[in-house]
Amino acid sequence: MKKSRLRFSKQERGGIFFLLFLIVLLQCIFHIIKSRPVSPESQFLVDNVQQVRIDSLRKNLLVRDTVRLYPFNPNYINDYKGYVLGMTYEELDRIYDFRKLGNYVNSAAQFQEVTKVSDSLLGTMVAYFKFPKRKNYHKQATTYSKNSDSHSIKPKDINLATAEDLKSIYGVGEVLSARIIKFRNRLGGFVVNEQLYDVYGLEQEVVLRIVQKFIVEQPPKIEKLNINTASAQELASLVYIKKSLANQMVKYREEKGPYQSIEDLFNLNGFPINKIERIKLYLSL
Repeated sequence: MKKSRLRFSKQERGGIFFLLFLIVLLQCIFHIIKSRPVSPESQFLVDNVQQVRIDSLRKNLLVRDTVRLYPFNPNYINDYKGYVLGMTYEELDRIYDFRKLGNYVNSAAQFQEVTKVSDSLLGTMVAYFKFPKRKNYHKQATTYSKNSDSHSIKPKDINLATAEDLKSIYGVGEVLSARIIKFRNRLGGFVVNEQLYDVYGLEQEVVLRIVQKFIVEQPPKIEKLNINTASAQELASLVYIKKSLANQMVKYREEKGPYQSIEDLFNLNGFPINKIERIKLYLSL
C-alpha cells in the first residue's frame, strides 16, 4: 500500500497553522486600523499643509503682479493699488463709499476704521501712506461744517473746551464729556483731531459732530522721546504705550541695535499698529 503524498508531518502541520494564524491576525489589524476615525490632529495637519500652499501661491501671485509703489494719499487708492497691497474688493468698496460722501481719512487708524482691514495688513500698507500735512485736518473740519446746519459757526479750540461745551454736542453726555477731558489731560492736550477716536466709547459719528464745532487750533508743544535713548519708564509715560511694551522696546534695541525707523517697532509683540500715526507724534529717532 502506497503512502499518501498529502500527509504532513507534525512539524509541517504546525508551520501551516502558524501561517494561517498570522494571516488572520494581519487581516484583523488591517480592519481595525481602517475602521478607526481620522483624528482631528491629523486633519488639522492636512489643512495646515493646504493653507501653506494657498498662502504661497497667493504670495507668488502678488509678487508677479506687483509694481514699485511710491507713497500715495490713501484717499485716492484705486483697485490696482488695493489689489497689490492685498485688500479685498469689500474693503476697497468701503473706502469708495466713504469718499462718495465727501469724507476723507487723515490717518492710518481712520483708514482701518473705514475699510476694516486687519492689523497685519495695515502694518504692510502704512509705509506707502502719505497723508496731507496737519493743516489739512482743519480743512477737513471746515468741510464737515459746510455740510451741517452750523456751517456759519467757526470751530473753537478743542483744547479749551469745557465739559459743558462738549455736552452741547448731540451724543455727548455727562460720561463722555468727562472722558474726553480726562483723556485730553493725560495727553497734555490734543495734537490732532483724530485723537478723539481714541476716547473710549466715542463713536465715529459723534467725533464727526464734535469736529464741526471743536478742532485742534493750538496743539501743545510736544518734546518727542528718542526711541534709541529713552528709558522704559519714559516710554511708558505715553498714553499709547503700556509698560510691557515699553520694556520690549528697550530690550529689542539692546539685542538688535538702534532702531533704523519708527516702523521697526512693528516687530514687537502686541505693538498697536493701528495707532502708529498717533504714536509718531510723540517719538523720534
